[in-house]
Amino acid sequence: MNKIGKNRSSIPLSRPDIVPADIAAVAGVLRTPFLSIGPKVEQFEKRFAQFIGVKHAIAMNSGTSGLHACMKALGTGPGDEVITTPFSFIASANSILFTGATPRFVDIDATTLNMDLAHLEEAVTRKTRAILAVHIFGLPCDMQEVTRVARKHRIEVIEDACEAVNASCSGRKAGTFGHAAVFAFYPNKQMTTGEGGMVVTNDDRCVQLLRSLRNQGRSASAASAWLEHERLGYNYRMDEMSAALGLSQLRRLQSMLASRQRVADAYTRRLQDLPGVQTLVTPKGMKRSWFVYVIRFADPEMREAAFKNLTRRGIQCGKYFPPIHLQPFYRERFGYAPGSFPVCESVSRSTLALPFHNRLSEREVDTVVRALEEVCGRR
Repeated sequence: MNKIGKNRSSIPLSRPDIVPADIAAVAGVLRTPFLSIGPKVEQFEKRFAQFIGVKHAIAMNSGTSGLHACMKALGTGPGDEVITTPFSFIASANSILFTGATPRFVDIDATTLNMDLAHLEEAVTRKTRAILAVHIFGLPCDMQEVTRVARKHRIEVIEDACEAVNASCSGRKAGTFGHAAVFAFYPNKQMTTGEGGMVVTNDDRCVQLLRSLRNQGRSASAASAWLEHERLGYNYRMDEMSAALGLSQLRRLQSMLASRQRVADAYTRRLQDLPGVQTLVTPKGMKRSWFVYVIRFADPEMREAAFKNLTRRGIQCGKYFPPIHLQPFYRERFGYAPGSFPVCESVSRSTLALPFHNRLSEREVDTVVRALEEVCGRR
């Protein structure tokens, strides 16, 4: 039997950074009568909005819910198209489908792995309702170019900043460019609420609609009856325990981000000269928020060999991300086939996410790199 035990990993792909203060914050809520729709959610929203630098924040039970609510708030529906990337977690494109609209994919840039903005404008049609700009792996899109195209064609921009808290483009934080933006707090993110997300916006009217949509379609007006529903809504509320954890994590976010930067730097130093391996590039003027640490292999077969070698040694790793358009549901519904977005497909065959979290030690980084060296011929 494997020494690390069945179904156990000696080095996990990710892990949340939970300290006694986080536990105390959650336990404190359990001593109150407010487990939902209480003061912690309001406090978390206020402080997160201040942190990002926007007027409003609306807590959600997931980033996916936040993206869907944004699409609904825009009035997106059947017959509309929303331009986005095929290289992302599937929730970004799914949030468009939830409204009956159609994702219109633009292939990605081979360097940044974000949507290739050289082809953005040519994707705009009379059906285009919005651009969903995904900041992949914590690196913002060039939002000046995205917003230029959007203004020219009078369409809205939603930022999928689920992986990019505290990232910035030309000194301006991700989440402050679009009509609205969405952040996510799943346990593998830079900060966590367990499950949870946050929509941010500067639009006074939009915030009222978003608050109604997350709460079964109830009016946001204090005078409205509890069981009076103005529109079709959803149960997308964040609970008080999650909000309390979010508040506690937000207080430590800068130090947690610094820890992630330390781990990323350690990997980069050890991998920069490894044959056949390329580390991620952060263009000038951009600030990456380290969500995952992804490397690229010159040879896809080497990626497969590395995946197998790391897995065999109890080192978790992930093939981030499979192309959305080649997921079985998308192929069946839209007729996509290999070759539809060749850059995305090529990148997807070559990328591998390594173990990455705040508390990853130098020794663990060395263990991961040695396993990669065995495949790449260094050892």
